[in-house]
Amino acid sequence: MVIAYHGCDQSVVGSVLRGGSLKSSANEYDWLGTGIYFWEHGPGRALEWARFMKKRGRVAKPAVLGAIVHLGNCLDLLDVRITRQLREAYPVFRSQMSRGGFGLPSNNPEKKKHSLDCAFLNWAIPFLERSNGAAYHTVRGVFIEGAPLFPTAQIHAESHIQLAVRDSSAIVGYFRPAET
Repeated sequence: MVIAYHGCDQSVVGSVLRGGSLKSSANEYDWLGTGIYFWEHGPGRALEWARFMKKRGRVAKPAVLGAIVHLGNCLDLLDVRITRQLREAYPVFRSQMSRGGFGLPSNNPEKKKHSLDCAFLNWAIPFLERSNGAAYHTVRGVFIEGAPLFPTAQIHAESHIQLAVRDSSAIVGYFRPAET
């Protein structure tokens, strides 16, 4: 179980707390593939995202929705067993894309667009589910973002752990967090 936060419009917070639900994101540039995105233990980062989306005209009043998420069968990118499986699967993905006449998409981290990561994970998750015989409820990854805090630092200003909930039954409940 983890405490997670979703940056969104205030109207979404109200709607979800009244029994509504969050929509799964299926943008071609999402880091972790298709899912409902949360910042693990990061209400401030979720609010920054909502403010960023306001600047893009997609949010009127930035807000944060808290959630308790049961990771369940998690494709945890912090687990070396999982990253080994993904490393071994990548050549198969690349080969299938080539045989299908598709070029590989590219990532553009400066613009927060991760089209290759998204395409690969959207392909790899069903591939691994077939191999392992079990569906993944969530995907979890750490992302090193932002400027280093000081020269030669490996600590960056915007690093975070992000979750993509693929099966909404993994969301145990929602709450309104204390002011962020």
